[in-house]
Amino acid sequence: KLCEGILNILEKDAKTSCQVACLEALRILSRDKKVLVPVTTKRNMQILMRLAKLDAAEDPLERVSEFPVIVEALKCLCNIIFNSAVAQKLSLELNLAAMLCSLLEKCKDQQFVDDIKCFVLRLLFLLSLLHTDIRSQLRQELQGVQVLTQALERSLNVRWTEEYKAAEDHNRPLSLQETDCAIEALKALFNVTLDSWNVHSEKESHQFRYMAAILRHCLLTTGPTEDKTEELH
Repeated sequence: KLCEGILNILEKDAKTSCQVACLEALRILSRDKKVLVPVTTKRNMQILMRLAKLDAAEDPLERVSEFPVIVEALKCLCNIIFNSAVAQKLSLELNLAAMLCSLLEKCKDQQFVDDIKCFVLRLLFLLSLLHTDIRSQLRQELQGVQVLTQALERSLNVRWTEEYKAAEDHNRPLSLQETDCAIEALKALFNVTLDSWNVHSEKESHQFRYMAAILRHCLLTTGPTEDKTEELH
């Protein structure tokens, strides 16, 4: 009942501070699988997707004041999808992976979106881990290898000197947010490329050579701490 009450508030146009508080409470509650059973419905998933800007709207991410709401809604979706098989099935029906790829595209060349990008990538990792049909959709329909490789490239601040050779200037360690984004992108890439042992086309060959160059750069990159560097590698 508490979760339903929170979602009823979130369905309305409440103030940003109220939305964030409600989403924080829901995120804590969503760690309990028993709590999730009655609230994991298509309607409730759509409420959270709307708050996370995971809809068909082409609006750019311009209102920085909304960013905390987007991040908290993404965190809630991460918990719900991880803990609920029903939510995993609904994710395919609601075309969540495509919406996530679209939101990731909106994050390009934007400031203050590292947290949004990180949780979008975490959701893509979870979906590709837990639902084989979504993994196939990402690979075949949504150009997931390209999308995730580009996200990894941006997180690592790769500069190219040749087509498949990145500049080896490692004076500045990655920030914590950059490292976390890179780690989530790597995890999602692993899932999406898991069955890619047989490369058929010239385009795929280029994509995997491009990815290999970025992975080499990743191994030469350091994070903000030794532990984070080890996790990244």
